[in-house]
Amino acid sequence: MIKLVRTNSENTDFIELVKALDSYLKVTDGDEHDFYNQFNNIDVLKHTVVAYNNGIAVGCGAFKKFDKYSVEIKRMFTKPNIRQSGIAKKVLNELETWAKEKGFQSAILETGKRQFEAVNFYRKNNYLDIPNYGQYKNMDNSLCFKKTF
Repeated sequence: MIKLVRTNSENTDFIELVKALDSYLKVTDGDEHDFYNQFNNIDVLKHTVVAYNNGIAVGCGAFKKFDKYSVEIKRMFTKPNIRQSGIAKKVLNELETWAKEKGFQSAILETGKRQFEAVNFYRKNNYLDIPNYGQYKNMDNSLCFKKTF
């Protein structure tokens, strides 16, 4: 049974899942990992969701305020052995619901072109391609997305 817990970046299960995510990204991002990693400091994340499968932390995600109307989705991860089971969708839906409850109207995010599963996942969940924003403007490996609630 999947249980979603709203928490913050001090949650030890969230921290452990992010460490696993960072290990994965170090491989997929290659030489660009250090650039991307500087924007992924978790101590600024006050809205995180951890997914538990029978009491074991298996997935996570977070959002932070981007502007008056939008949040930025950050640190989405599902353990590889449980992917394709709908957990990421549940985490993303919970983050979107939470953001709406806080009065936000949309979510944006960035992911890498080489992260094929993530790109397909966001498109499947009604995120539309947008021009790269902020620090990602000149990054050839970045793809940016937006979803209006």
